[in-house]
Amino acid sequence: MKKPQLITVSIAVLLIISILLFGRTVPNKKNIAVDTHQENDGRDHSTSSGISIDSILTIAKKQLSTEQVTRLNMLENSISRGDVKDQQLKVYHQLSHFWGDSMRFFLPYAWYEAEAARLENSEKSLTFAAHLFLENLQREQNPELVKWEALQAKDLFERSLKISPDNDSTKVGLGACYLFGNISSNPMEGISKIMEVVEKDSTNVYAQVTLVKGSLISGQLDKAISRLHTVNRFHPENIEAILMLAEVYERKGNKIVAADWYRKSLLHIKRPDVRTEIEKRIAELKK
Repeated sequence: MKKPQLITVSIAVLLIISILLFGRTVPNKKNIAVDTHQENDGRDHSTSSGISIDSILTIAKKQLSTEQVTRLNMLENSISRGDVKDQQLKVYHQLSHFWGDSMRFFLPYAWYEAEAARLENSEKSLTFAAHLFLENLQREQNPELVKWEALQAKDLFERSLKISPDNDSTKVGLGACYLFGNISSNPMEGISKIMEVVEKDSTNVYAQVTLVKGSLISGQLDKAISRLHTVNRFHPENIEAILMLAEVYERKGNKIVAADWYRKSLLHIKRPDVRTEIEKRIAELKK
């Protein structure tokens, strides 16, 4: 049986869940194809291949018009002139909006959101910026960019934990950086951080689902199913767990059970376009 890929509706729902969890909407933005053979400039958080924010911005700027470059240079130059923290924050947000809203390039957008968060140093802004990188790296195909984004997210989560050491969601996010970002030779380093939360509270949805994703990466489908059933038992309305159960059963070749979980998801989804996609999936599983 051909291994099914994550269906479009799952991705759409997960993005909606992310918005509900982290409180701000993030428009879809284009990623940049980065040459992984550029020379290392010695900046913090660059990967061994030389990826850094400087190399990312250099490539992004090559895609701008002369007018856009002029506007960008004015913004960048105003950072060093801003002696007041509020002025610097304002410029960082202007730069993030330039790359995000105007150019729709994700990495520069996320970087300046992160720089603003580091300067502001609030738990809310740090975790928001960290989750930008964490969510994106799980869709990124370039392994060096995955590592670079994971290092950015790790730094932001660690800063947030200094402010709120007992925040379980932040602990899980930090563990996920290790689990998905290839920033440690020991994958258990990430899992152990997440397990600390699960052992304290087995009903923590974010921790359980993150471990499920780790199980799927390593091909441990039965372990993923067990954890998803735990989530469903305590949170039967959780659409993410329901769709992932359908997904995993489909991967195992159990079409009947997969279709049943897809049908259960329809009880919690109102959007007509999403319902249509799921109904199509159910019909395909009946063939």
